[in-house]
Amino acid sequence: MWSKQQAAAAEPSAVSLSPSTPVVPFNQPSSGKPSGAPSRGGARLGASMQIKGEVTGTEDLHIDGIVEGPIRLKGHELTVGPGAQLTSEIHAGDVVAFGKIMGNVHARGRVDIKKDGSITGDIASARISIEEGAYFKGRIEIDPTKAPSAAD
Repeated sequence: MWSKQQAAAAEPSAVSLSPSTPVVPFNQPSSGKPSGAPSRGGARLGASMQIKGEVTGTEDLHIDGIVEGPIRLKGHELTVGPGAQLTSEIHAGDVVAFGKIMGNVHARGRVDIKKDGSITGDIASARISIEEGAYFKGRIEIDPTKAPSAAD
């Protein structure tokens, strides 16, 4: 018949999480990445937040609130959520606009204006995409030499 060891091996084992085990939720808002895809990590400014002043950082940032003032994210991604309103001069690695940006955008990589997003201001970047239904008013300067190199 069955020994205790065989019976224990046949039972499904429970998974326990220690306090130090990281848990990554799969229902995070989309920043243009597929749902459930691991994010690069970063900060989030919620929908009820309003900031007047300079925002600087060295990590990715997702904004759902209102910002008035310059934003500088050294080589990192700025995602502007659908309800966000920015009146800002933006310097970042990549910029994804689901919401409203009023001000000039400088990106080392790519600027994406999504379907309901809008940018009113000049854009300088290495690459750009504007989805059908998006709004853009300004000048575009595309400079492929701005793209980050593999060493960055």
